[in-house]
Amino acid sequence: MRINRLRLAATVLALAALGLVGAASKSGPTRFGQVDDARIANAAKEPQNWLVHSANQAAWRYSALDQINVDSIKDLKVAWTVEFDTDRGQESTPIVVDGVAYVSTTWSKVYAVDAKTGRQIWFFDPKTPGEAGLLACCDAVNRGVAVYKGKVYVGTLDGRLIAIDARTGKQVWSTMTVPENETYTITSAPRVGGGLIYIGNAGGEFGGRGFVSAYDAETGKKAWKFFLTPGKPGVKDGEVSDEIMEKVVQPTWFGPYTDYRGGANVWGSLIYDPDLKQVYLPTGNGFPWNRQFRSDGKGDNLFIASIVALDARTGKYKWHYQETPGDVWDFDAVADIVMLDLPVNGKIRKAMIHTPKAGYAWELDRVTGKVISGVPFVDGVTWTSGLDPKTGRPIMDEAGFYDNQNPVRAPGFAHSWQPTSYSPKTGYLYLQASQGPPGLFTPTPAPYEWLKGIDRRGIYRYNTIPPETIAKQPPPPPNPVTRRSFLLAWDPVKQAPAWKTDANGGGVLATGGNLVFQGQGRGSAMGILNAYRADTGQKVWSVNTSNGISTGPMSYMVDGEQYVLLATGTAMFPPIATDVRARQKGVLVAFKLNGKGAMPADPPPAPPFKVIPADQQWPAADIAWAHETFASFCARCHGDGSRNNNVVPDLRRSAYLTSAEAWKAVVEDGALRDRGMIAFYPRFLPPGGAEKLRGYIADEARKAIAAPAAAAAPPPTPVGPPTEH
Repeated sequence: MRINRLRLAATVLALAALGLVGAASKSGPTRFGQVDDARIANAAKEPQNWLVHSANQAAWRYSALDQINVDSIKDLKVAWTVEFDTDRGQESTPIVVDGVAYVSTTWSKVYAVDAKTGRQIWFFDPKTPGEAGLLACCDAVNRGVAVYKGKVYVGTLDGRLIAIDARTGKQVWSTMTVPENETYTITSAPRVGGGLIYIGNAGGEFGGRGFVSAYDAETGKKAWKFFLTPGKPGVKDGEVSDEIMEKVVQPTWFGPYTDYRGGANVWGSLIYDPDLKQVYLPTGNGFPWNRQFRSDGKGDNLFIASIVALDARTGKYKWHYQETPGDVWDFDAVADIVMLDLPVNGKIRKAMIHTPKAGYAWELDRVTGKVISGVPFVDGVTWTSGLDPKTGRPIMDEAGFYDNQNPVRAPGFAHSWQPTSYSPKTGYLYLQASQGPPGLFTPTPAPYEWLKGIDRRGIYRYNTIPPETIAKQPPPPPNPVTRRSFLLAWDPVKQAPAWKTDANGGGVLATGGNLVFQGQGRGSAMGILNAYRADTGQKVWSVNTSNGISTGPMSYMVDGEQYVLLATGTAMFPPIATDVRARQKGVLVAFKLNGKGAMPADPPPAPPFKVIPADQQWPAADIAWAHETFASFCARCHGDGSRNNNVVPDLRRSAYLTSAEAWKAVVEDGALRDRGMIAFYPRFLPPGGAEKLRGYIADEARKAIAAPAAAAAPPPTPVGPPTEH
């Protein structure tokens, strides 16, 4: 009997090695990532799977499964959890194929787990260098993988596109998609279609030209590359974008050419259209934000804040629509594009709907790029008074543009990268939306100085504003728009809200059970997963999670049981939090009806502020210098005065603060470079600069001990709106 059991075990292992045994016993044999174009095109026939990033190629992020519904959801409980190996932010959407879940984590790592039990099948670490974190705007996050023809594809923070064997977790090929030693990162999920893998990049806060490239799924060989802002006039790139750059894009830019100006990075969602064999590129902000420094204060600056359509096979330009001409407010157009067939004047048109930061719900014809409609989906949109009825171009409020001296107030972000969802049952689009009093944009004075690796945007953010500049700041408007964040159900046919319910959350999932799921706790130590009726917005279920939630859930089925799955883990953005906890690992959490699992324990409070002996004092001039230096180089990650949510360490609580030698080892010598804390000396700091910074943080720790209630308060210095890349 013992021998027979051994033989049986050996047979099972051999079959597993050949990819013939499924991760879940009753769900049948898995083919480990055998997803092709035909299967993706018919994703609606496989609601038990989640084959692509947004569930289908139309990016509906909708699951037809209805076992979990408004009646049964009272019994929804934790089924299983998987703890990741990193305590940084988690923004990935898992892919589930034939009982196996593939999910990426911070630092571009990838897990394959049994979708029924959470058992790890394999783990892949691309060994992303910690230095890459310096160029990540808002944490070293990764938003997901693609699965295609037996491979799992992931973009790494340092710019590689890697193909992984879906069965073994071994690397098949790797290609560097960005120029090495330049200011690019990848945080977005690759997209697939027509035998190619499409990947964009981030970096629009640091300088350089955004672009998208496509690679052969089997070999990793580059198929095409399309730049989105112009290079040096008269110099061709030798890429498919050369002609359109010269004829259409270059004339919209002014002033002297520089190596750093550009932007329009596709750091959010791009989308593949199988009907028209096109890809749509939603582009980001220009760099620098201040148009005075990037384009002599004028010009539309194509293709920033635009949607660009390309031939998916060749990369050839098809059409574009610029949502925010000449953008100076960081109105990235990177939100999810959702493809719909919409009735327009009695005819069905192949359309898309887009709801980006700028606050407009745009409906465009996917064939021509012409505007079908465009209306605000939040109150307080003041940068435009509407769209030109003939051209569809926004009618800009020229008073909203700031120059080198005069600040302005402009609306905040209506909706950023957090995933949207569309339900064919209700006909509604669901998204997180925000409105509020206008934010202040205060320009830095000329001349502009770019510093490679530092996010100098041409406006003040954490930097101390000189008194003469503060005197010029406009007061808040007398009747500001009521600040509100809400989950919005938008009717794309009526072009109006169907319902709103107060919520300040992340991405969403709609299901056939008449439910919309959304997590909360973005930027906080703790989180909540809520469920609402999809038809009315009534909240019907809620559960606390031991980690904040930024991304959206997804759903699948194994062995006749429906699951809701999401990655939890707070990113370093936004930096301010009142409930500061000890650093904790990210967690993948699966729910099912009558689940028997348990949520991890809540993290304890963060360590106390460090007490610095009274005999350790620093000259006031050194602390003043360090305050400005910290604002310029450190506050982007650690927050002004190091007020933050402790995902990136609150330095006032750091054990290194009490030792000059240990502090120097980290700040000057790069002892923690593998975790993203590079050596700032001598690249950015003069001799002795690290010790002056220690004095400044020690002073901030003393203030926090003396006035605990103010320790987590936002800084008093007016700053521009945050960025989420």
